[in-house]
Amino acid sequence: MASAAANATLPQPTMRSLISMAAILTMTDSEYLDRAEAVLKAVELNCDRLNEETDADIDNQRVGGMVTLTFRNGSQIVINLQKPLHEIWMASRSGGYHYRFDGARWIDTKSGGEFFEQLSREASAQAGVALNFRP
Repeated sequence: MASAAANATLPQPTMRSLISMAAILTMTDSEYLDRAEAVLKAVELNCDRLNEETDADIDNQRVGGMVTLTFRNGSQIVINLQKPLHEIWMASRSGGYHYRFDGARWIDTKSGGEFFEQLSREASAQAGVALNFRP
């Protein structure tokens, strides 16, 4: 008698997952670092811009491959590079997110959300004012 596990069909990969996997497999460590460092730099520049344009008062501190955003209320968002995995991780009040480059954008591995869109939502919630981190 065959077990249910033996008869179960595996889920078919989606086009998004295939493209994402291809980008991961073909991205060198050097390419990952270039792309990931560009994201961290964009976060820093956007913090400076938002501090000039709004009263959000975001303190951003960079240490190596990590940027910490601290808001007026003491809450933080931490963004760091996960070099061995070729990922960018973000931790905020609402939870943790893991992003992989899909060939064009950094996409959350669980929700499919884009990095700068999620950062904008999280920072807006923690700052209490609408913030747009999209470059």
